[in-house]
Amino acid sequence: GSLITLSCLSHRVVCQVISSAVPADSVQDNGTSDSSWITRLESNYGFYIGLGLAVFSSFLIGSSVILKKKGLLRLVEKGGTRAGDGGHGYLKDWLWWAGLLT
Repeated sequence: GSLITLSCLSHRVVCQVISSAVPADSVQDNGTSDSSWITRLESNYGFYIGLGLAVFSSFLIGSSVILKKKGLLRLVEKGGTRAGDGGHGYLKDWLWWAGLLT
């Protein structure tokens, strides 16, 4: 038979083809099979994965706004020029940068 090498991330597998018989029920749609692990994962947990990503992104966006606002308020407490009045002191504040990078 023929040898086929399959690579996936850090694993490498060598398979030997013994026969080339094609099963009658091997109809595939766009190169994917319903028995693939991705299709099973999406059908079983797709809603929960989407919901988790939506909640997580909302948390990140909200925390970003809060951190930047706290950085700007710290600047006002120290007596710096407000950003709306042309001041750039917020660029020196680590809390504002943490909010921006979140």
